[in-house]
Amino acid sequence: MGPDRPKFGGGASETLLHPFVLVAMIITIVLLLLLPRRIAAFPLLFMTFLAPNTQQFYFAGIHLFVLRIVILAGLARVFSGKDPSETSRFAGGWNSIDTAFSICVLIEAVAVVLLNHDGQALVNQVGFVWDMLGGYLLLRYLVRDENDIYRVTKCMAILSLLLGIAMIIEWQTMENVFGLLGGVRSIPEIREGKVRSQAVFQHSLLAGTVGATLLPLFVLLWTNAKAKTFAVIGAIGSTTMMLTSNSSTPLLAYAAGIFAICFWPFRKVMRKIRYGIVAGLIALSLVMKAPVWFIIAHIDLTGSSSSYHRAALVDVFIRNFSDWWLIGTNNAENWGWDMWDVQNQYVSVGEAGGLAAFIFFIAVISRSFGRIGDARKIVDGNISQERFLWLLGAALFSNIVGYFGVNYFDQSRMAWFVILTAISAGTSGILKKPEDIASRGGIKGAKLPLKSQSSPPRHLNLNY
Repeated sequence: MGPDRPKFGGGASETLLHPFVLVAMIITIVLLLLLPRRIAAFPLLFMTFLAPNTQQFYFAGIHLFVLRIVILAGLARVFSGKDPSETSRFAGGWNSIDTAFSICVLIEAVAVVLLNHDGQALVNQVGFVWDMLGGYLLLRYLVRDENDIYRVTKCMAILSLLLGIAMIIEWQTMENVFGLLGGVRSIPEIREGKVRSQAVFQHSLLAGTVGATLLPLFVLLWTNAKAKTFAVIGAIGSTTMMLTSNSSTPLLAYAAGIFAICFWPFRKVMRKIRYGIVAGLIALSLVMKAPVWFIIAHIDLTGSSSSYHRAALVDVFIRNFSDWWLIGTNNAENWGWDMWDVQNQYVSVGEAGGLAAFIFFIAVISRSFGRIGDARKIVDGNISQERFLWLLGAALFSNIVGYFGVNYFDQSRMAWFVILTAISAGTSGILKKPEDIASRGGIKGAKLPLKSQSSPPRHLNLNY
């Protein structure tokens, strides 16, 4: 989207599909339908992160992206019939994270259609719902327990290493190997003399942030899964992606993940720490000349960041509350210079769907932390399980920090879904009915498994 009023139905006017991607798509669909559920996520993730998101079929004004076709095939498997050995299609059944996420997506879609009164806007938002809800529910089905989480994380470790290598090549040669397929720029962006590698993603910010936010999951492989080789290659790939993107947001998200991991010894006093943070922000607001969110303007970790723009974006978003609260807005470009460039996930959701969408987006984060916290109290004393949950929370926290400087709009969304579905799956075996917990000896010190022991009884991307 540019600084003009949103226009729908734009983008490519012809099919953009490399033969290699076409073959990969067909193989992925076959594997996704035929492989055992426990490993079916592998082809999905490899296809997602090794093919440009804009590879597509174009027909009668409709952009049918390759990943969208893969998701549709996967959903056919999800809803074609339930395995008799599984009590629900989703681990632990439908939960509050699922509800908040689904409502947020649907509100955004409806708001955009109501705001624009355009048939193409309806087509656009059908694509948005397809990508968001379809991708989320597919991963929610495929990731069901602790072992699934480890398998998916190992897959992401391999992908991080491959993407990291591609980004090093891009950084050294000034040529993006994924650009040979089409759909992403073949020559990387240069800012202040620094190459910003992006690999398969639509922007270097997305590439670096995805890599950075995965680091806590690779630490999880080292500590709990005893998969140290995968942990090392994942950490190397994650760090490489973050560094070669040459952006402050990925570096900040990376540091946030490490910071959260280091807070492990204080896990039982986090309520006091949260209150302390709130008190500190209130104190800062009393002594600062500018609003407290202008702290963001002073964060420039690479010497080439748009820190002031990020702070100004939050500022005008708050000051123009009356403009967007009901069903979002198309007028953000009139709020100030470059305000159409919404590189902030929170602002993006609010502008696209209004206050209701914003609240449910925050609810997704809140309920994710809530489930982790509730589960940690149940397994209190079981260090392995506590650490497992803590590292999932660290990955979530890394995303929350990263969202202040980036707006996910390509396959980076799938990395977010990996973390959300891992939280649901990782807590589902712990957060059982009260009578189930009591039968295991009560809450305090209960040694519950992380998986169930009994399976039976936006912002807008105009190419949608």
